[in-house]
Amino acid sequence: MSVQTGTKRLTTRDIQALKQRGEKIAMLTAYDHVTASLLDQSGIDILLVGDSLGNVVLGYETTLPVTLADMIRHAAAVQRGSSRALVVCDLPFGTATDPETALRSAVAVLQETGCQAVKIEGGAWAAPIAARLVQQGIAVIAHIGLTPQAVHQLGGFYRHGKTDAEARKLIEAAQALQEAGAFAIVLEMVVPDLAAQITKLLDIPTIGIGSGPDCAGQVLVINDLIGLGIGPAPSFARPRADVATIVREAVTAYIADVKSPTEEPPLA
Repeated sequence: MSVQTGTKRLTTRDIQALKQRGEKIAMLTAYDHVTASLLDQSGIDILLVGDSLGNVVLGYETTLPVTLADMIRHAAAVQRGSSRALVVCDLPFGTATDPETALRSAVAVLQETGCQAVKIEGGAWAAPIAARLVQQGIAVIAHIGLTPQAVHQLGGFYRHGKTDAEARKLIEAAQALQEAGAFAIVLEMVVPDLAAQITKLLDIPTIGIGSGPDCAGQVLVINDLIGLGIGPAPSFARPRADVATIVREAVTAYIADVKSPTEEPPLA
């Protein structure tokens, strides 16, 4: 595996150029300095500071309790830990409900973290919000399909776009968000055939999660990719490591050494 060092940070134009030349976009979440550094050195294109930190870092059942202050703290750490990847920060629940609220939230994120873009969840109704941010020079990734911030309204986690009406609604939302100026759009848990259709219709890149292989890129939660969790990974994620087992084994060995030392303990 190659390690990328000494390269300049990618821009939104670089990300869009990847789609134009047929190269897939690789995106992963990161929530801390060390993880961001490792992913950045490995050559990841986009680092997403997702509000999924509520689930995988802060221990909440949903993303809803995550605050703007939480996002800013973690996004700043990720920004400090990276030098090549485009860094995107989620606007969490309740901070992008209308254009002016979203603008205040996005300005705070960019000013306090130094990251390059924000991500907003929502269908066609979110297009005016995206347009307002873009008007003020803020780069925006949109997010449709399964939108975790609306989990209670949606009634749970499931695949979207199964009916003709749902498919039309998602296509219209994607087109409206592109027209509003979003430079990319996440398709989460969208029927794969529909995700492929949306990808062909749009000029901007689509980044899929649980939406099949035909999107312009893919995103995963880093914990799901490396097997660092206390439960099973989502069905669409294929863990490439089992870090949880490595951690448990290392800690078990450490505990045994401490409680039954066979040699002088190492200096702290």
